[in-house]
Amino acid sequence: QVQLVESGGGLVQPGGSLRLSCAVSGSILSIYRMGWYRQGPGKQRELVAGITSGGSTNYADSVKGRFTISRDNAKNTVFLQMNSLKPEDTAVYYCYANVATVKGKYDYWGQGTQVTVSS
Repeated sequence: QVQLVESGGGLVQPGGSLRLSCAVSGSILSIYRMGWYRQGPGKQRELVAGITSGGSTNYADSVKGRFTISRDNAKNTVFLQMNSLKPEDTAVYYCYANVATVKGKYDYWGQGTQVTVSS
């Protein structure tokens, strides 16, 4: 069984910063791609950023230059540093990980953490 536990969400003023963390635990053989999606009010879930096991990254155009994704492979943790936050960044942020276990390779999701950008 694999679990993803997120932390770091909250309320921040426009222009502020937050750092999200997501720790993966359980019967893990390897973790491949990790990343973050978000779902704003009345919107579809969208990719925010992804990172491979080798450290290659990709970002949504809307967050390029403001958000940075990173991972600590030793701790099975992925981070999302969010700077210059805007009200339109308000959403529930979900982490995901592509994980190999003895039962196979699957995508797993966190429970979501709320990020609210408001004055």
